[in-house]
Amino acid sequence: MKVNIYYGGRGLLEDPTLFVIDRMIQVLEELRVNVTRYNMYEDKSGIATLPNTLKDCDGIILAASVEWFGVGGLMQQFLDMCWLYGDKEKISSTYMLPVVVATAYGEQDAELSLRKAWDVLGGISINGLATYVDSHEVLEQNSAYLAAIEKKTEELYRNINQKMVKLPTSNTAVKNNIIKKSNITLTPQESERLSKFVADDGYVRTQKKDIEELSAMFKQMLGDDVGEAVPAYEDDIVEAFHKHYYPEKDFSACYVIVIPDLGKNLIINISDTLSCGYGEDREGDVKMKADSALLRNIIKGSMTFQKGFMAGEITAKGNFKTLRMLDQIFRFRYKK
Repeated sequence: MKVNIYYGGRGLLEDPTLFVIDRMIQVLEELRVNVTRYNMYEDKSGIATLPNTLKDCDGIILAASVEWFGVGGLMQQFLDMCWLYGDKEKISSTYMLPVVVATAYGEQDAELSLRKAWDVLGGISINGLATYVDSHEVLEQNSAYLAAIEKKTEELYRNINQKMVKLPTSNTAVKNNIIKKSNITLTPQESERLSKFVADDGYVRTQKKDIEELSAMFKQMLGDDVGEAVPAYEDDIVEAFHKHYYPEKDFSACYVIVIPDLGKNLIINISDTLSCGYGEDREGDVKMKADSALLRNIIKGSMTFQKGFMAGEITAKGNFKTLRMLDQIFRFRYKK
C-alpha cells in the first residue's frame, strides 16, 4: 500500500500541521505503508506536475494550515492542477483524507471544502481531521488528542485496505451533469506533457513573447489590407525624448520600453549624456511595456508615465524609484 501526503502550508517550524503529519507518517509506517511526502512550498513551480504523482498511490492526505482564511494558495493551486491535468480515472479510485490544523477561525469549513473538491474531481473522500490549536505542544502533551490522530490515520488505512465504497453524492452529480468539460479531450500522457510545459516558466515566457510578436505582425498586415498606412511614429518618439530631456545631476539609468504594436524596443541610456534609440530586447534598471498610442499621449502632454503605470496601461519591473524619475528627466507638458 502506498500513501502520498501533500502539505500546502508554508513550512514554518511552529506550524502544528507539521506535527500532525509526522505523527500520521509514524502510524502508517508501523502499518507497513509506503509513505511519500510532498512539501509544495519547496518547489512552487513544480505544483503543475504533482498530479502525476497520484498514479502510483492508493490514497492521499491533503494537509493544510489555516492561518487567516481558507486552505491557502498552494493547496488550491494543486487542486486546480488535478482538475486540469490529473488522470480522472486514477483519481476516481484514490482515497483522500483531509487534515486541517488552524491557528485562526475556519478549520471545519476548510476541511469540508477539501472533501467537496475531491468529490467533484471524482475521488473518494473520507471525513477528515480538523482542529484548532495555538501550538503543536497542545497536541503533543495530550494523550487523548494523540489517540484521535492515530485513530483517524488507521481509518484511512482500513478504507484503503478494505476498498470501502462511498455512496454517491450531489457533488459527483454536479461534476457529471452541470460542469461543462473542455471540448479538447486529452489522454493522460498528453495531460502529463502539457502540465510539464505549464510548470516551465521559460517556456511560458517564450510562448507569450511569440504571441505578442505575431499579434503585432497581424495588426500591421490588417492595416495594410484595408489601405491604411501604418503610423510612422518611431522617429517622432525618439526625437521627442531627445527634445524634452532635462538631465539630473549624478543620475544614471537604463530604461527599456517594449512597444508591442511596433514590434520594437526603445532603449534609453542615461549617464553623462542621453542615448535614445531602438535596439534588441535586454534587461535594464527599469523594463516596461507600453503601446505606441500611450507613448504619443505622454509626448503630447495628456498623460504621464506615473499615471499610465497607476492606471495599469503601463506594466513595469525593476527599480520603481528609477521609474518615477522618468517624469522628471523627460518634461513633457502635462495638460489637466
